[in-house]
Order: sequence, then C-alpha cells, then structure tokens
Amino acid sequence: MDTVAAPLAERMRPNSLVDLFGQQHLTGPEGVLTKLLASGTLPSIIFWGPPGTGKTTLAGILAAASGLPMFSLSAISAGVKDVREVIAKAKESGRAILFIDEIHRFNKSQQDSLLAAVEQGIITLIGATTENPSFEVIRPLLSRCQVYVLESLKEEELRGLIANALKNDGILNKRSVEIKEYGALLGISGGDARKLLNLLELVIQSTPDPVVISDQLVMKVAQQRMAAYDKGGEQHYDIISAFIKSMRGSDPNAALYWLARMLEGGEDPKFIARRMVILASEDIGNANPNALLLAVGCFQAVQFIGYPECMLNLSQTAVYLASSAKSNASYTGIKAALKAAHDHGDLPVPLHLRNAVTGMMREMDYGKGYQYAHEFENNFKEQEFLPGQLSGKVFYNPGDNIRENELRKFLKDRWKDKYGY
Repeated sequence: MDTVAAPLAERMRPNSLVDLFGQQHLTGPEGVLTKLLASGTLPSIIFWGPPGTGKTTLAGILAAASGLPMFSLSAISAGVKDVREVIAKAKESGRAILFIDEIHRFNKSQQDSLLAAVEQGIITLIGATTENPSFEVIRPLLSRCQVYVLESLKEEELRGLIANALKNDGILNKRSVEIKEYGALLGISGGDARKLLNLLELVIQSTPDPVVISDQLVMKVAQQRMAAYDKGGEQHYDIISAFIKSMRGSDPNAALYWLARMLEGGEDPKFIARRMVILASEDIGNANPNALLLAVGCFQAVQFIGYPECMLNLSQTAVYLASSAKSNASYTGIKAALKAAHDHGDLPVPLHLRNAVTGMMREMDYGKGYQYAHEFENNFKEQEFLPGQLSGKVFYNPGDNIRENELRKFLKDRWKDKYGY
C-alpha cells in the first residue's frame, strides 16, 4: 500500500543549525544558540516570532543535541493534566525537555503548573509563541526563561529555501521546474517558510511537466486550492490579521470583506468581537474613547444575541473602528513602562506615596510630604510620583489628533516641561 508523503515543509525540516535558513543572529557562527550548543548547556527558552520562522525546528534541533527525551504539547489542546503527566514522565527519566507550541494560549493556572518543574530542573522548557511573551507569559515563568526573537525570512533566504527544496527534495528533484517569477510565491508566503514550501509544492503538483512557475500560475493555483477558510489553521490567522490591519488602516470596505470571509467560514463571532475590543485600545485609544465602549458593547451583544443576527453588531462596530481617528499612544506607553519595570527591577515606592496604616509606618515617614491634589487649585499639585531613578521618564506621548491634543494641552498646563508635553 502506498504511503502518503509528508508535506514538503516537513520533508525539508532542518536537522542542524547550519541547515536552517534565516535567523543568523541566533544560529550563525557568533549566534547565541550556536554558543549554547557548543557549551553543552540548555536553559529554558521561549522563541518569539511570526509563523514559519523556525521555532519548532529550533526546539527539535536543541533537544536532539542535548540528548534528553523530548515531549511536545500544543497549548491549543493541552491542559494542566497533560502538563502533569509530562512532568511525571520527566521525573522517571531524570530530566526531559518539554516543548509547548502556542504557549501564549496557556492560562495562568496552566503556566503555574510548569513553575516548580522548571525551577527544580526536572524539565527544560522550550516555548514557541507568535505573541509578545511579556504580555502573555506570567512573570515568574518568564523570569526563568531566555527569550529569543525570530524574524520573518528575507527575500534572499526564501529564494534559497526554494532552490534547496528543488535540488534536495526526493520528490521535487524528479520534476522539471523553472522559476520564471518569484513575486507571488514570496508575496503570499509573507516571510513564512512553511507556507512558502507548501505553496511551492501545491503549484508543482497542480501542473504537468515542464513546470514554469509564474506569478499568474501561482495566483491561479492559490485561489483555487487555498481560498477555503480554515478556522483552525493558517487562514484563521491570515484573515484575522487582514481584518485588523484593514481597520487599523481606516478602510471600512476591506474590513467588511474580511469580516464576511470569517463569518462565511464559520469563525466564532466572539473571537472576532474580542479582537475588536483589543484594537479599540491598541490602535484607537484616547483618540476616540467611545471606540472601546462600542467594541465592548458589541462583544456583549454577540453573547446576548448569537449568530446570525449578531453579524449586524459586528458590521456596525467594524465600520466604526475603521472610520475612527487612530492612536497607538496608550499601547506604546504600556510597552515602554513594562520595559522600564523589567530593566530597573523592583524600584521602591517613594515614601510620600506609601500608605501609612500603622504608627510604626508613620514613624518611618510613610506618607510624609504627600500633597492631596483636591486641596489645591485645579485639583493639581506638582509632586513626584515616579521612583527617583525614573523621574521625568515619558511613557505616554499623546497622539496627534483632536482628542489627544486636548490631553496634551491639559498635561502641558499641569506639568510644564517636565515630560516634554
């Protein structure tokens, strides 16, 4: 009985760092992963980067080099019970590597279940995530891991990937293939090596020899064979990305189209509504505070009404968000504040801001010198609210829009030149 060949991306998965395309900042001669392998040490690691950049591949290479048994879990389907079973197996073997794909999908209790085993060295954790781990991974676990950022592959790396597959894959190298144009192949892949290889194989499988790959051929095959919306696969991420970027880019027509694609494909309306709540703060923020109110109202309406009627709520909200003034000042502000919190550690709260709830605390000057804002003109009194090491540090810089220009004027009136408003 004939066996079905694995997808091209799986057949071409590298077994060593030197065979990996891209990520030279990590895998080159001076790369940190190269040095880790040379030293024989392997800390717990989180790989953060877009899909198809080699996170899973790197985990396999590191695990193989360590000689330790490796267990794999997907955070999409695994729970605390699965984690505990892996930890028990790791204890039996003395030590093991646990690879968790989509680790950002683990909730706090699931992440908590890893802590003791990681801290005790029972498991070496390798996590993969497409989301910023600073936001998605709990601090105690993050502090026990090295975070390495992976980048989308560059054009020359993607071309090299294609050439390597055509030359070395046992199935494709039996075909007559000429690459006339690369634009559509590279454009559709978007720097995702896995998507590129699978698209290349799809085009070749769909065409008799000799295969002359042009942009027109690639687009024709892609539209015929890749247009279906897979809410559990890559299309799920691609189309929600297009939806979000359309609203961010103030294009209500494109936003409605991608919304319709998701609804036609059976996407969970609550998932769509949640993403609009996030966008309302990330990309609109205080340029239009009503955006968040409408997005939250939409999410509640979706829960109350259900599909298909809730498509009207989703449509209204998508159009409003796309047509709204934009600002990412709150988003960049919290990112800057998180970086400061990470870089400077646990800076002490200034004494005058501490709550003096006991006599001893008052004797230690807790609360001494604090000025109660409502006792002063305009309900404001200039004083220091940041730790001394961060005095004058700007985290929130109002965007250039009507609403935030009002906020800028308010802050300038209060703080003069301290924050550069």
